[in-house]
Amino acid sequence: MKAMILAAGFGTRLFPLTIDRTKPAIPFLGKPLVGYVAEYIARFGFKEIVVNLHHQPDSVIRALGDGSAFGVHIEYSLEEPEILGTAGALDNARHLLGDEAFLIVNGKIISDIDITAAVETHRRSNAIATMVLKPNIKRERFTVVETAEGYVTAFGGMAEPLTEVEIRDTDQLPRSPLMFTGIHILEPRVFDYIPKGQFSDIVSNIYRPALADGEKIAAHITDGNWYELSTIPRYLDISLAMMVDQSVFTGKGCSISSESSVRDSVIWDDVTIEAGSALYRTIVADGVVIRKGEHFENSAIVRADMVRNCDEIPEKSLKGYFQGENFIVPFG
Repeated sequence: MKAMILAAGFGTRLFPLTIDRTKPAIPFLGKPLVGYVAEYIARFGFKEIVVNLHHQPDSVIRALGDGSAFGVHIEYSLEEPEILGTAGALDNARHLLGDEAFLIVNGKIISDIDITAAVETHRRSNAIATMVLKPNIKRERFTVVETAEGYVTAFGGMAEPLTEVEIRDTDQLPRSPLMFTGIHILEPRVFDYIPKGQFSDIVSNIYRPALADGEKIAAHITDGNWYELSTIPRYLDISLAMMVDQSVFTGKGCSISSESSVRDSVIWDDVTIEAGSALYRTIVADGVVIRKGEHFENSAIVRADMVRNCDEIPEKSLKGYFQGENFIVPFG
């Protein structure tokens, strides 16, 4: 069974960390995020992998190469001139995926979910696809997936936070809604639902019509660890949660003064932090210099020249400001 990693997105909510690379290519604790995904699925025997590309494709190719560093063999599927969406991406890569069931994994997740168990669920289900679902205990803003007797029945709206009454009445807490992990197994007949040569989405253009046609979509529900790195605060929180016996991660070629204060932060490569400066809960991107006396917290920092020279600042990105040689993005 082949696998496909979706890596074509723009990463607008991670801007400016994605100013010179796409989201799956950003570094995460010393290796590209998409490299973690490749290693993750390789542990379950998936060695032949397709990776789709669109936005800043060279950044993904530089991060992954031929895949040998991550124990896999990679073929690339380029989407141009326009991005094709999650369903259109499959059709564009159909010639690479073959004629058997295949695995799809989002290129922006960190997880230890047992994919072998999900594949076994799929093989027993006689379904067109199997979605790997997880209880949304924190009621984060993910689409609610409704299920019954082991199968998906519908897709709802976004999960809503618990009300104050529900929080107080702990004996009557409602069941956590289920959310999609971005991991699924699909049969080749899903291609029958994909409109050719245009932007299309797996849920809207494959799963909803398939359910309407009486097809089965199996639900594999897991409580495995799963993290999605789609925003700057998520990126920092998950990085800190996964650090072992340390509160600061430092990349290659950095110079950090012993007379500076750096706590709960992620430092990328070739960063200089001078004496008398202080960082708390801060992400510092490649090549940034933190000058003496500068103090930052709850911020992402990139070089100002990168922002000044970029074509446009994405509308969905957090607002930032210029300070000297740097561009600072505060976050709550």
